[in-house]
Amino acid sequence: MALTLDRNEAGAPGGVSVDARDIRRAFDGRVVLDQLSLTIGEGEFVALLGRSGSGKSTLLRILGGLDDGYQGDVLVPKQRAVVFQEARLVPWLRVLPNVTLGLSGGSRGALKGRGLAALDEVGLTKQASAWPVTLSGGEAQRVALARALVREPQLVLLDEPFGALDALTRIRMHALLQDLCARHRPAVLLVTHDVDEAVLLADRTLVLVDGRITLDLPIPLEHPRRRGDPGFDELRSRLLAELGVEEH
Repeated sequence: MALTLDRNEAGAPGGVSVDARDIRRAFDGRVVLDQLSLTIGEGEFVALLGRSGSGKSTLLRILGGLDDGYQGDVLVPKQRAVVFQEARLVPWLRVLPNVTLGLSGGSRGALKGRGLAALDEVGLTKQASAWPVTLSGGEAQRVALARALVREPQLVLLDEPFGALDALTRIRMHALLQDLCARHRPAVLLVTHDVDEAVLLADRTLVLVDGRITLDLPIPLEHPRRRGDPGFDELRSRLLAELGVEEH
């Protein structure tokens, strides 16, 4: 196992945010990731598709520094943020302290200003003093995004962040995420089960099968993308076929 937190000091290729080589992870003898290699460019948005249990979240946790029981080499930026399917807000802290939790490197006033600016970006300035229990699911995930982006990460790892939201809220969150990524330009890895979501958002979509990436598919469509646009259905069908799903 080797984990280098600063890709620049480690000599990662220029323009590369993530450089993972020959990653192997097993649990109780069951191999989940099998000699997997992956690169993500600076500012690139990559979606990772796979069936349940295929190892998507395991890979994300390795890149996020949350799992060190693997073999292989991983170069990632020091400045990383992870957003999970559950917002994971601290229930006894109001919204603004949740956003600034763990921040350092400035006065209390400066950190508060950074937190309020992040909340403004996700449209929740008025909820700064609210308790997490009063938020809707979509609002809670917007707070989670603000908490991630306030740290100005070079890499954002998203583990099915919209999976528990209703369809209309998901559409709004997709637009918000695209806007935030366009402004901040982090590299992004989105783990998702939703093929349409991958085609709508990503620059490149990967399919993980039996611990290996079996398809690396660029998504050359212009933004904003819509279902039914030329090329959308073709890309969607290609990804579904790789996942072993037949459309009828």
